[in-house]
Amino acid sequence: MKVRDARVAAVDWVASRASREAGYMGAYFSGSTVGLPDDTEMSACSDIDVMVVLDLKDLPLKPGKLIHLGVLVEISYLSWHQLSSAEDVLTFYHLAGSFRTDTIIDDPTGHLRSVQREVSRHFAKRAWVRRRCGNVLKSIERGLGSIDPSAPWHDQVTSWLFPTGVTTHLLLVAALRNPTVRLRYLAAQQVLQAYGRMVDYPHLLRLLGCADLSPQRVEMHLNELASTFDAASAVARTPFFFSSDITAAAKQIVIDGSRELIRLGCHREAVFWMVATFARCHKILATDAPELQPLYAPSFEKMVADLGIRSRDDIRQRAKDVCDFLPDLCEVAEEILLANPEVE
Repeated sequence: MKVRDARVAAVDWVASRASREAGYMGAYFSGSTVGLPDDTEMSACSDIDVMVVLDLKDLPLKPGKLIHLGVLVEISYLSWHQLSSAEDVLTFYHLAGSFRTDTIIDDPTGHLRSVQREVSRHFAKRAWVRRRCGNVLKSIERGLGSIDPSAPWHDQVTSWLFPTGVTTHLLLVAALRNPTVRLRYLAAQQVLQAYGRMVDYPHLLRLLGCADLSPQRVEMHLNELASTFDAASAVARTPFFFSSDITAAAKQIVIDGSRELIRLGCHREAVFWMVATFARCHKILATDAPELQPLYAPSFEKMVADLGIRSRDDIRQRAKDVCDFLPDLCEVAEEILLANPEVE
């Protein structure tokens, strides 16, 4: 399937479904397909991301991943006030990238396109890139500072994992690259390689804990994750913001996508999303099938132990390790920014 076909399906979903929702203000493409030519082949392990903008005080739970016209589409909601000005969008790194080019699907008021034109004009300005890098740093520090040692183990792992993974986004933002989710470590590796800084890449892997993992070990964890995934998706009833990621339709992304990375020699780059999915599966099991969770807990514990995390103290220390490394990471990001010919 070509990217153009996926976009056609996404546009149809917006027109037939989203446009009828209360508070609807428009929609745009986001994620890894932004900027790809129409004739690019869609990976079987990818979806097409759409942001639906709603003018509501409280946003409903996002629809997430769904099949529409044979295409795996991921639908997320965004509050209208977050797009109130180009300055706001330029500041927040997770928003700005989607407005660098014209990604607008529908814009009933004309406001989205006005913001997009302004963001595109200033996106590569050095001052705004630095401001977005600062936004990344705040996200890391805020996330690591919010770890609750009394929370369930899977929640503690999640609270450590995601801000640790955001370290890759600092480099991607400095390089004006898409701060992708599942493939963030692969994308960061490519940036460091492009700027002659591969010597820094092992530091990112050590912070995650997977620098020395073998392909065989990662694949063993993936096989156990697949079993946990099937169990969790079969019993899931309680809605979570990530619920659509743990479904039969989404299995190809995390399981098949991770296996493809391993086959390509990028087994360590598969680890982040595998651990994230493991933790999410256990949140589902703990909520909807607590009697099953003990059966699958050992495989999850085994994987995080391979990352060097066996206790709350380990999580606390690893969070500190990330914070201690941030000044060095900022230096690398600044060097990338200064060497980037696209930055004005």
